[in-house]
Amino acid sequence: MKRLLDLVGGVGGLILISPVFVVVAGLVWIGDRGPVFYRQVRVGRFGREFKIWKFRTMRVGADQMGPAVTKGGDNRITLVGRLLRKTKIDEIPQLLNVVAGEMSFVGPRPEVPRYVGLYSEAQRRVLDLKPGITDLASLRFRNEEELLARAEEFERFYREVCIPRKIELNLEYAAKASVWNDTKLIVKTVLAVAGLGGVGGADPRGSGRNVQLDGSSGRRRDARGNAADKGSSRI
Repeated sequence: MKRLLDLVGGVGGLILISPVFVVVAGLVWIGDRGPVFYRQVRVGRFGREFKIWKFRTMRVGADQMGPAVTKGGDNRITLVGRLLRKTKIDEIPQLLNVVAGEMSFVGPRPEVPRYVGLYSEAQRRVLDLKPGITDLASLRFRNEEELLARAEEFERFYREVCIPRKIELNLEYAAKASVWNDTKLIVKTVLAVAGLGGVGGADPRGSGRNVQLDGSSGRRRDARGNAADKGSSRI
């Protein structure tokens, strides 16, 4: 049933937003005369790798110039790319992945192989789920780039705090997933992108202050040096 809805929604969505495709493609190309799309290897269900579709938002070759994750102010992001990322329009081409059966509308956001390789055995349970365009973690972490900009070691913070929390959220949601809950999540995502949603956008451990990691234990510490509770469910 879910696959049928994904297929119908994906094909219908591509037809409806085809004019947007043309306009955005033109803007991306005019920006620096580079490729319109960016294809990156991600890890899908059961650990199978596939290439995700995105409108290119970074300079050509940016993935060879730094970490696989970006933070606010990253100078690899183009001017047009900043707008596309803010509005999540860069994710629209993933409807192609949905139609191909590699992704669903709702499911865990697929990670790059280098981070999946660090998953614990328990965390690898998330690979039993088909990845999606949106999920609960996407809502809760929708201001992730700004969050990472406050971390002193932002890639390590992403690996040791953000990824584990996202996996927790995805496994929790999977236990109660249904067509109705998926529909509500899609609506919440649209509202959040439009600036009308009330979910998420917060520091995954509940603090808006600058964050750093305790080098000996991996625990997060805030700007005052106080250890944060890594077990907190507030994000």
